[in-house]
Amino acid sequence: MMTSGEIARLVNGKLHGDANLPLSDVASIDAAGSEHLSYVGTEKHLPALIKSPPGAVLITDQLLDEIRHQSQFAMIVVVDPQAAFIQAMLSFRPPSPRARIGISPQAHVSATAAIGEDCNIHPGAFVGDRVVIGDRCEIKTGAVIGDDTVLGDDVTIHANAVLYHKVKIGARSIIHATAVIGADGFGYRVDNGRYHLIPHTGTVVIEEDVEIGAGTTIDRAMIEETVIGAGTKIDDQVMIAHNCVVGKHNVFASQVGLAGSVTSGDHVQCGGQVGVANHSEIGDGAALGGRAAVSGVIPGGQRYAGAPARPERDAAKAHIAMTRLPEMRAQLRKLIAQVNQLQSHIDQSTRSPESRAA
Repeated sequence: MMTSGEIARLVNGKLHGDANLPLSDVASIDAAGSEHLSYVGTEKHLPALIKSPPGAVLITDQLLDEIRHQSQFAMIVVVDPQAAFIQAMLSFRPPSPRARIGISPQAHVSATAAIGEDCNIHPGAFVGDRVVIGDRCEIKTGAVIGDDTVLGDDVTIHANAVLYHKVKIGARSIIHATAVIGADGFGYRVDNGRYHLIPHTGTVVIEEDVEIGAGTTIDRAMIEETVIGAGTKIDDQVMIAHNCVVGKHNVFASQVGLAGSVTSGDHVQCGGQVGVANHSEIGDGAALGGRAAVSGVIPGGQRYAGAPARPERDAAKAHIAMTRLPEMRAQLRKLIAQVNQLQSHIDQSTRSPESRAA
């Protein structure tokens, strides 16, 4: 339990209302009640705030002017309501302290592995030969760390994730459950009508501060490296094929698929189910809407949508045209009927006696 005044001091905000108002928890603006703290970051959420008022709300000074007349809840003015809300939320719901179990006797850790200080290796984990693990790493139950893999400091590998051999994971990166990093790429050669796997002798390099979602797969390169740039965040069930080089601070939503040898610049965004053909190039700052289909070179600094991907405005025009196709088809049929009727009149007039006499 915290009071609105205590929260205002915690987030360095300016309180308008009762400083002694008791608050028991946080809630979203649609679910908040009289004992909840919530936040409003944009004007579109103001109607929900009025309809179902919380006990207190975090809000910007600009939005405060629009609801200053309200008195049924306390208002705490901050620069960034969402950031302040997260800070307050963690006070109401503090994360569990990090356990210190060390290396579990039920884990398999090779005698040739080098384990840093203050690491937790949970029961059922497997750490292969010549693995190097930095300080304060978490290797959860069922995780597999293949031979010669290197983990930086403060890395977390969640349950049942698999890191194949010779993979490199940068500091502070997180690999979620059942992700697979470093499997062979999907590359085959055909000989006498049969497919033969092309050996993939490269590796995967995950740079620092990367987060890889549950069930995501990142394949190793054939010769060099598949690279995920620093600060990149990848959602669940994403597929990144061999030889891809993903830039820094990219954000990929669920079910994005990158075929082989794709490159992306920095700060690229891909919505859900974006598909990128092999050897495509995506420029810095490009944003691809959900289900966009990319092939070839996509210049940076623009928003794209559609299949094939095109600038968002052009894609919107194409979509509108597609929705009008049934109407346009009916109009075309009507015009064809009118043209046929006119042609019939012309033919009759040219065959009449009067037209021949003339």
